[in-house]
Amino acid sequence: MGFYDNHNHSQFSFDGYRTTAEASAKAAYTAGLEGICFTDHCDFYVPPMKAAYEKFVSEVFDIEAQQKEIDRLSGTLKGIKVFKGIEAGLYHDCRQQLREHLSKHRFDQVIASVHYIDDTDPFYGGYYEGKDWKQAYGHYLETIFEEMTWLVDFDILGHYDYVARYAPYPQSSIFYKDFSDILDSILKYLAQEGKALEINTKTYQDYNGRTPVLDKDILMRYKELGGELVSLGSDSHDPSRPGHRFGEFAAILKSYGFRYLTHFEARKAVPLTIG
Repeated sequence: MGFYDNHNHSQFSFDGYRTTAEASAKAAYTAGLEGICFTDHCDFYVPPMKAAYEKFVSEVFDIEAQQKEIDRLSGTLKGIKVFKGIEAGLYHDCRQQLREHLSKHRFDQVIASVHYIDDTDPFYGGYYEGKDWKQAYGHYLETIFEEMTWLVDFDILGHYDYVARYAPYPQSSIFYKDFSDILDSILKYLAQEGKALEINTKTYQDYNGRTPVLDKDILMRYKELGGELVSLGSDSHDPSRPGHRFGEFAAILKSYGFRYLTHFEARKAVPLTIG
């Protein structure tokens, strides 16, 4: 089957300097993908602590410029569909601002993600200080549930296990057995509201000698609760990533009994049978 990569960043993201929408779309075509969605970063809150590590910049992308470029690519590139998306960064202090921002624009899909938590960026490690692994992972999952159920207006829950990428603990993954109650709440909400669970293939790679794994029990519980919509995203920030390991993860999903992979067009779910 031809895959759709539903999580990609371009030059319009604050950290998308390694690629352009055109370069990544062409790379996606070369990789055999049928579609690519650009979901550039939109985080209204950026923790001040980031200024100690990198230049402090706005992380809200220019939607008009991005969508104009996607329209251009859609008119010139053959053999691949290019979609308009956004990765909406969830943070309690910016709730109304984000909701109003989303209401003013039209997208093919909206990813809801948590990048920043407790005035920190987990990427730089401060979030984990003073917490054991259960506290750090559990609080992150609780924050996802609280923020996504407030926002409501999204299509895909992005990288629910993002917090495991940069953690300092031997426990490198989020497993259902350790967080069954909060995961049940998240998965049940997604299933009941017709939202998609993302498998973000960027998570399942080496991070300083730790390699998070995708937990089968989380997926099986999602299916048990009625969840059918699963989205694949490479979280690409450079042209080498679109579609990364999609065949592998599609085969895993099929072996677990999932029949479809889902992408969104004009905010409508489009399920495609896993071949």
